[in-house]
Amino acid sequence: MGKIAINIATGSLQQQEMIVGIDLGTTNSLVAIIHPEDRKPVVLKEHDGNALVPSIVYFDRSGSITVGDEAKNYLVTEPQNTIFSVKRLMGKSYNDVKERSSFFTYKVIDDNTESLVKIQVGDKFYSPVELSSYILTELKKRAEHILKTPVTRAVITVPAYFNDAQRQATRDAGKLAGLDVLRIVNEPTAASLAYGLGMRTDETKTVAVYDLGGGTFDISILRISNGIFEVLSTNGDTYLGGDDFDHAIVKHWMDQKKIREEELMIHKDLAQELRLTAEQAKKHLSNNSNYEGAVAGDKVSLSKKEFEGLIQSLVDKTIQRCKNALADANISIKEIDEVVMVGGSTRVPLVKESVSKFFNRKVHDELNPDEVVALGAAVQADILAGNNKDFLLLDITPLSLGIETMGGLMDVLVPRNSKIPSKAGRQYTTQKDGQSGMRISVYQGERDLVKDNRRLAEFNLSGIPAMPAGLAKVEVAFLINADGILNVRAKELRSGVEQSIEVKPQYGLTDAEVEKMLMDSIRHANEDIKIRALVEAKTEAQLLIDTTRKFLDKNAGLLLPAEIEATTKAIDELRTSLDSDNKDMINQKTETLNEISRPYAERLMDMAISKAMSGKSIRDSI
Repeated sequence: MGKIAINIATGSLQQQEMIVGIDLGTTNSLVAIIHPEDRKPVVLKEHDGNALVPSIVYFDRSGSITVGDEAKNYLVTEPQNTIFSVKRLMGKSYNDVKERSSFFTYKVIDDNTESLVKIQVGDKFYSPVELSSYILTELKKRAEHILKTPVTRAVITVPAYFNDAQRQATRDAGKLAGLDVLRIVNEPTAASLAYGLGMRTDETKTVAVYDLGGGTFDISILRISNGIFEVLSTNGDTYLGGDDFDHAIVKHWMDQKKIREEELMIHKDLAQELRLTAEQAKKHLSNNSNYEGAVAGDKVSLSKKEFEGLIQSLVDKTIQRCKNALADANISIKEIDEVVMVGGSTRVPLVKESVSKFFNRKVHDELNPDEVVALGAAVQADILAGNNKDFLLLDITPLSLGIETMGGLMDVLVPRNSKIPSKAGRQYTTQKDGQSGMRISVYQGERDLVKDNRRLAEFNLSGIPAMPAGLAKVEVAFLINADGILNVRAKELRSGVEQSIEVKPQYGLTDAEVEKMLMDSIRHANEDIKIRALVEAKTEAQLLIDTTRKFLDKNAGLLLPAEIEATTKAIDELRTSLDSDNKDMINQKTETLNEISRPYAERLMDMAISKAMSGKSIRDSI
């Protein structure tokens, strides 16, 4: 890896080639570029002046996909086929989101496992990566239509709190949309760049980025020194945003007009009209002191004072989160040099006033708050294109580094274009009872199957104490030092057994080889993700078959004959489906077996708990 100039990441990047900045948002998404003539960041807009693409995907009965404004129309009429807020599901398991599953009007599969969530539409199953890729494909098409040139390279933004799995999921979605994702950038970093903060390498600044969108609120405290952005702390609420302001108005009008919740459940069109009128009122009151409108022919009104009374507690909640972020960063309000406002909901005067008052300074709101993150992504893209000579690009990894997991899949730990030095780690577990060793195979490349990538090293972690499958916790850590030498360490956390290997920079890849590997990964992205989804479905199904079989053997005496018969039949059908190579069928049969076994597994668990409560021991099998 050694000293890698930016060109190795791209083969040869032409000056005139356009690298776009993409803000992939929970509610809306958009694309920005640096204008070739005045060199200023600008958001790409259609002829009607609209830059925002709602992050909504609709599937019709024939399986055709609609994204954006058109898809929005189906939120009320076909909620089960219309996917929104998919960003909340990126890199998440069902266990991560089950507390909020009622928020989603579409089917998020509960398979009670740690594996990544799946979304069911009709008889098909989609991952958040696939759904996000449809939004990115739409953005790519729009950008190409406006620019009249192919768009193949992008910088995509994510929240600062996104973890490794969520960032990798975003990269995968970009690849699936036919984009070479040069860098994943934190949204607060992008917003700061849009305001030119951190563009001078001789200054150190502490910046608060207050981001209130349609559905989420984030506050990030950044320290920018010598052009390097460090996230000191993040805080927020992933279920608080402008939608809650709208809801407060709707509730107010419902109380006024004595409309009951049940009526809205039946009359979906009335519910939608109320929500849209409330949104209109909110926007109107940013510049006016009174709003008058109508819902279902009935007059409604709202004053600015009333509106502020309705949302005061929500705004106070965000200020409390700001206090928490400062405490976590261990800094005082006096140490904040700049405050940047992001997200459409920061247009509400009460929000702006409250934030300005709390931080005791004028806030940055000169740029359009809906566009500021995308504009910053475009600034970063321009730096990567080598057009901004004021910036020194740190050395980067030319290709992703990862290890082989079950089914021959590549699990990326260090994504390509990561700055070096760099470190990353992830936990894995054993697949078989009593497994005493684990082979760690290190690969470099962009494909989903390791057979299509380049093997760099391999070693065995042996001496793992005998434990049931899934109980061992093996942490694999990658550390790349400033010289580009990769150190891979594997450690079983319960016993402390450890093994490591050093991979010298013997990669010796030419620019052309790197370019070919990158192009192959994009060309084959569609089939790669299908293979990955199939391998994951098969792996999950096999694990479920094994654990259910074991459960039946140990608890046969506590189950009804009909339950045993139904379970055995479902196991046989699932085993047969494994030969079909049909991912959706395997997922369906897996879900069927889950649904059959869940009631009696819960019943036995309840029995075990009540026995334990009465002083008896819990059976070791439950």
